[in-house]
Amino acid sequence: MNHRKIKPIIGISIGDLNGIGVEVTMKALLDNRTYKTFTPLIYAHGKALTFYRKQLELEDFNFAQIRNLDEIQHKRINVINITEECPEIIPGVETQEAGKFALKSLETAVQDLKEGKIQALVTAPLNKNNVNTPELPFVGHTEYITNAVDAKDSLMLMVSEQLRVGLVTGHVPLSKVPENVTQERIVRKAKILLETLKKDFGITKPKVAILGLNPHAGEDGLLGEEEEQIIKPAIHSLKDQNKMVFGPYPADGFFGMAHQTKFDGVLAMYHDQGLVPFKSMAFSTGVNFTAGLPVIRTSPDHGTAYNIAGKNIADEGSMRAAIFLAADIIQQHNPQDSDD
Repeated sequence: MNHRKIKPIIGISIGDLNGIGVEVTMKALLDNRTYKTFTPLIYAHGKALTFYRKQLELEDFNFAQIRNLDEIQHKRINVINITEECPEIIPGVETQEAGKFALKSLETAVQDLKEGKIQALVTAPLNKNNVNTPELPFVGHTEYITNAVDAKDSLMLMVSEQLRVGLVTGHVPLSKVPENVTQERIVRKAKILLETLKKDFGITKPKVAILGLNPHAGEDGLLGEEEEQIIKPAIHSLKDQNKMVFGPYPADGFFGMAHQTKFDGVLAMYHDQGLVPFKSMAFSTGVNFTAGLPVIRTSPDHGTAYNIAGKNIADEGSMRAAIFLAADIIQQHNPQDSDD
């Protein structure tokens, strides 16, 4: 019984036109698996893709220019113009026009995601400096999308084949991390992580490791009190609810001895504690997934990389992984829609 032949649409917000976003998107979509399970839709401008097709000599990259989603062509790469005019493209140069275009691409794609017109969103990298304005502060994609879909909370989850790392605190200054590491927040983020491992990754009984905050996980209060006063009580609370969580582990020894291989997910206390080991192990294939939302959003784990933009040397591995993880999660949610 195949009640839904139409493949899901994965939207791609193009990010900064002067960074590597267009290049890695085009290269990733040249993968011959692209049309098997989903239909790609790029929120950009046809002229931008034509520019980079010539600049990067990607003659094999062809696309259908559509005016609205009723015109979508399955089995093709679709591009929808989000503005009438395409900004001037100057690879490697930060411009205000490119920032405005990146935000417009994101706004348009998120609106379609909220309305169910697309089934997942992959966000190519943008530059917060030229997107952020006093009227519209922009901290990051994760925070923007969480707010846009009216979610109470979300979890930045870095995903690779061998590692999944979630963050208790995300884009906050290091000096503000301790005040943001609360028992309530650890419990909340751990629950999102456990739930996403089940719902989005199909792990029936997920096991999660929770890291400490201080060196040596506080060494029984000698090097800090957060483990004894906040993190351990949070772990006990989760265990009382029959959650399989363990720790707190000292981060250096935990990753140094490859203990991550014994768990389905790891909860780090702050950005670099989780992302330094993650990117060391999986930089070219890592994906940033926003867990805990009513929608699916992934992105590559790198930035705009202005220094190599337009030179045909950007590695599309992370972007490809982000696109195919989005497709895998759609499939996980709708196994009956398999189309073999």
